[in-house]
Amino acid sequence: MTTAKGYWVARVDVEDAAAYDRYRALNVKAFARYGGRFLVRGPAGAIIKGTPRQHNVVIEFASYADAVACAHSPEYLAAMEELKHVGPVDLVIVGGYDGPQPA
Repeated sequence: MTTAKGYWVARVDVEDAAAYDRYRALNVKAFARYGGRFLVRGPAGAIIKGTPRQHNVVIEFASYADAVACAHSPEYLAAMEELKHVGPVDLVIVGGYDGPQPA
């Protein structure tokens, strides 16, 4: 049996570009340590429902445990200090799904 991957799903409105640049410079250390891999990193696409944000990001980790550990790591906690100044942020960590798919 394989362990389901873990994912960060983030949506960000950048109100302070300098703080966002500092955050991004710091977060790479945590992502490198925990094997985070960007799957989505870009502007808002088609908004079907909900409140749009300027940036949408999905980061994949080998496991849910790695995704959670990254969020609580000293490296990411340092980056979070800058993220507080960026603007509105939604960030959730979810486990992947390995079950049956629709036919």
